Amino acid sequence: MKTENMNMKTMRVANTGNQRNLAALAFSAVYATLSACSSMPANNAALDQARNRFNVAQNNPDVASMAADELKQAGDSLRIADKALADGATISTVDHLAYMTSQRVAIAQETAAAKSAQAVTAGAAAERDRMRLASRTSEVNAAQRQLAVSQQNNAITKAELANADAAAVTTANATALREQANASANALRDQANANRVNDLEMQLKDLNAKKTDRGIVVTLGDVLFDSGQAKLLPDGNRNMVKLAEVFRNNPRRNAIIDGYTDSVGSANANYTLSERRAEAVMTALINLGVSAGQLTMKAHGEEQPVADNTTSAGRQMNRRVEIVFTP
Repeated sequence: MKTENMNMKTMRVANTGNQRNLAALAFSAVYATLSACSSMPANNAALDQARNRFNVAQNNPDVASMAADELKQAGDSLRIADKALADGATISTVDHLAYMTSQRVAIAQETAAAKSAQAVTAGAAAERDRMRLASRTSEVNAAQRQLAVSQQNNAITKAELANADAAAVTTANATALREQANASANALRDQANANRVNDLEMQLKDLNAKKTDRGIVVTLGDVLFDSGQAKLLPDGNRNMVKLAEVFRNNPRRNAIIDGYTDSVGSANANYTLSERRAEAVMTALINLGVSAGQLTMKAHGEEQPVADNTTSAGRQMNRRVEIVFTP
C-alpha cells in the first residue's frame, strides 16, 4: 500500500513537470510568432509608387529594348530600396531611395523616346519622291526637335537626380550640390526656351517677324485686303500658307490675331472692319490645317496706331493685322 501511494505521488510530480514544459513551449511559440510579425516590413507608399512606375516601364517593349541599361539601373535602385525597407530603415531613407528609383525610371523612358525619335530621323533618308520627301522632311524636323527636347529633359532630370543624391551627404555639401544642380537645370531650361524662340524666328524670317515684349509679331499690311473689305487677296493667301506651315510645325505654339484700322470713318465701323479682317485671317489659317485651339482673335479698330493718321503713308501702316506668337 505504501509503495502504491509513492508511485501515485511520483506520477503527479511528473505530470506537473510536463505541464510546465508544455506551457513554456507554448509561450516560446507565441513569442516567436510575435517577433516574426514585428520584424515584417510595413508598406511604403512612395516605394509602391516607384515599383508601379518601374513595372510600367519594364512592360513597355520600347523602353525594354532601347533603354536596357537605364532600366537595369532603375531595377537595381528598386532592389536597394526594397532591402532598406526590409532591414527597417527610416521612412525618410526609404522615401529617398524610392524617389531615386522613380527618377531612374523617368531617365529610361526619356532615353527610349529619344532613341525612337532618332530612328524616325534615320528612316527619312529612304524617301525619294519630292512631295513625299518634303512631307518626311517636316516629320524629321519635328523628330529632331523632339529629340532635342527629350535630351534636354533627360539632362534636367539627371541634374535634379544629382540634386536629390546630395541629400545623402552632409548638410553643408548637400546645400552646395543642390545650388549647383538647380543652376544647371535653370541654365538648361533657359537654353531650351532660347532655342525654341530662335527656331520660331528662323521659320518666320520670310514674313519679316519682329521680337517684341508681347512675343514674336508678324505684321500683315492692308495689301491683304481691298479698301474697306475683309476678303483676302491672292498675295494674302500666299502669306497664309507660310503662316499655316509654321503653326503645323509648332503645334504647341499659340498666337493672337489682332485686327487694326486707320482713323478714317466712324469708330464703330472701324472696329467692325478690324474684327472681320482678323476673322478672315483666322478662318484662312484653320482652312489650311491649323488647329483652332492655337488661335485667338481680337479687334482693336483705330486704337493703338503705329503711325500718324494724318498722312496717307501713316494710314496705310495703321491698316494692318498682327499675328502675335505669345511667349
